[in-house]
Order: sequence, then C-alpha cells, then structure tokens
Amino acid sequence: MINSPSKIRLDKWLWHARFFKTRSLATKQVSAGHIRVNGSKVLKASQNVSVGDVLTFAQGNWIRIVRVAAISERRGPAPEAQLLYVDMSEPQDKSPKNPKYEGKGRPDKKSRRALDLSRTRETH
Repeated sequence: MINSPSKIRLDKWLWHARFFKTRSLATKQVSAGHIRVNGSKVLKASQNVSVGDVLTFAQGNWIRIVRVAAISERRGPAPEAQLLYVDMSEPQDKSPKNPKYEGKGRPDKKSRRALDLSRTRETH
C-alpha cells in the first residue's frame, strides 16, 4: 500500500476488498445499479472511489455498509483486504435457523409414535 493512488475504479476496489469473487461480478453489480456511493446510485463501474467514501450494497441476504479506509494496488490475501474498509453495517446473526417441534426441539421416539398414531386416527 506504499504510494497507493488516491482514487481507484469502483469495481476494482470491490474486487480488491474481496466483496466479489471476480472483477466481472463486481462490474455487473455496479452496472445493474445495486451499489450506492455516498448515498447516490452508481451505474458505471468506472466511477472512482477514494478514501472516506461510503458504499452501500447487498451481499447475499445482508445489506453491507462500508467506508473505504485505504486503496490497494493489488488484490491481496483476505487479512490485507480487510484493512481496506471499515464495516459499518449491523452484525449478521450467524445462528442457524433450525425448525423446532412445538418449541421443544426434535421429537423423541415416543412423541413421534404418538404423533403418527394421531394422524392415522384422523384419516380413518
């Protein structure tokens, strides 16, 4: 990051910061109008971003809000990429969403048999 430029293309920065796997995916997201820079929608991947700009975009089912903290000349490893931005979005709930059986978890064998018997009685 020594002698890094003061501005960089938006798609290139998103790729360097490892938000998208390929630069062409980043370009498609920008061209589709799914990314905002400082609150305004951007449609050109050649839009320049600089340190201090705030980017808002969807990543999966999560809305990301990041502030550009640095600009890199290359796409480095993940720990280096995490230094390029400050994450301002709300923390994502990473707990698994497992279905519950009446709030008690999975039914045991006895409960399953009782449930199966009650279903067969209803159909007859």
